[in-house]
Amino acid sequence: MIRENQRLFNVMNVFIDIIIVILSTFFICSKFFTSHVNININYNFESWLIFFIFLIPSYIFLYYFFGLYTPQRTNRSIFTESSKIFRVILVEFFFLTALSFLKIIVISEDVIVILLFVDLIFAITERAILRGFLRSFRTQGFNIKYILIIGAGEVGLKLVDTIKENTYLGYKIIGFLDDNVEGNVKGVDILGKTEDIEKVLTNHVVDRVIVSISPRHYSLLGSIIHTCEKMGIRADIVLDYYNYVTSNPTIELIDDIPLISVRNIPLDITYNKIIKRVFDVVFVCIVSVIISPLLLIVAALVKFTSPGPIIYKQKRVGENGKVFQIYKFRSMSSENEYIDEEKWTQKDDPRVTKIGKFIRKTSIDELPQFYNILKGDMSLIGPRPERPYFVNKFRESVPKYMIKHHVKPGMTGWAQINGYRGNTSIVKRIEYDIFYVENWSVWLDIKIFIKTIPTLITDQNAY
Repeated sequence: MIRENQRLFNVMNVFIDIIIVILSTFFICSKFFTSHVNININYNFESWLIFFIFLIPSYIFLYYFFGLYTPQRTNRSIFTESSKIFRVILVEFFFLTALSFLKIIVISEDVIVILLFVDLIFAITERAILRGFLRSFRTQGFNIKYILIIGAGEVGLKLVDTIKENTYLGYKIIGFLDDNVEGNVKGVDILGKTEDIEKVLTNHVVDRVIVSISPRHYSLLGSIIHTCEKMGIRADIVLDYYNYVTSNPTIELIDDIPLISVRNIPLDITYNKIIKRVFDVVFVCIVSVIISPLLLIVAALVKFTSPGPIIYKQKRVGENGKVFQIYKFRSMSSENEYIDEEKWTQKDDPRVTKIGKFIRKTSIDELPQFYNILKGDMSLIGPRPERPYFVNKFRESVPKYMIKHHVKPGMTGWAQINGYRGNTSIVKRIEYDIFYVENWSVWLDIKIFIKTIPTLITDQNAY
């Protein structure tokens, strides 16, 4: 029954997405909208029909391509799905703009931008509502998938706890198969031994078999999977070393041998790297022009309030452990700036000049790092880079410290907007940095950028 429901749900999803596109079009053509937007949206029926002939099939294809029709029963936030929808809209924009430029469609680029922006808002809202509805639906015992677990060991018991704690995922365990345990474990019945799998699958409704046996019993895997495939039941294997693998691992092949990457890093994907790099360069070029008067004023104040160079350079460790020179407006007296390189700046540090105190507090001293971004040493958003001395120190004392170097360092990051800047807990800071590395998305970068602005004034750890 669950399979038929899933197919029906997928078809319903496609129709809803088509309706969202059509509703977006009606909305921007409505009197309410056109009265507030000074743009010509008066096209005849034929023009809109040709436009939709290209828009809807490509839109549905992109949703499929980016995995938006793949059933998801996870605890990931709506931001993950929103990021995929944003990518669909971005690709759709370039596709439709190209058609408009070639005169294949007559809808103008301005209208295309407005339509896709409105559709983006509607689509994210619709997915958020649908996600909430499904979670509530499953919590109440509907749309349930029935699970049979092979192996009542440590991993199997962990599965039971996780499924019971997260009822919104919509899973129900019908029982265990185990060769060494009998009776009942954690409220779940032992239905038999491993060899009884075909009988259990025949006599019970099972949507999924999860194999959680220990490595010493892996010889049984072949027969278990064979039986599941013969019965038309999906089989999944919980790796005994799952604690070392992240929640979203990637798999690649060397010939026909699959390799599971221990850690998923979205920015390893070329497409994501290009998007982030383009945004960095465009942002820096535009903002540099806008704030150029401020840069000149700060440079003059630094020069004329204390002797020494305007720009301060320091070695930092970046992506893949590469050492680079970071640039800042000098905020310390010149003769003291390289003293205590093995020590963080403290509150009321005597080395800091009067103008230096202000530009450090407001992070204006960091603005020369725009040059680091243009060079490719840094990104606008990412884990803050550290000095080689501290990197060598923390790589031994702080678990997983070096993971932050899988991506380019940034001017601001997830740790900083959560209060871990300056002389704060390095362990907590790395936890936030690792979260960023493993969960990067365009939306996360936007969220960090927006939240960085108020911290420039309120951050008590900036000195």
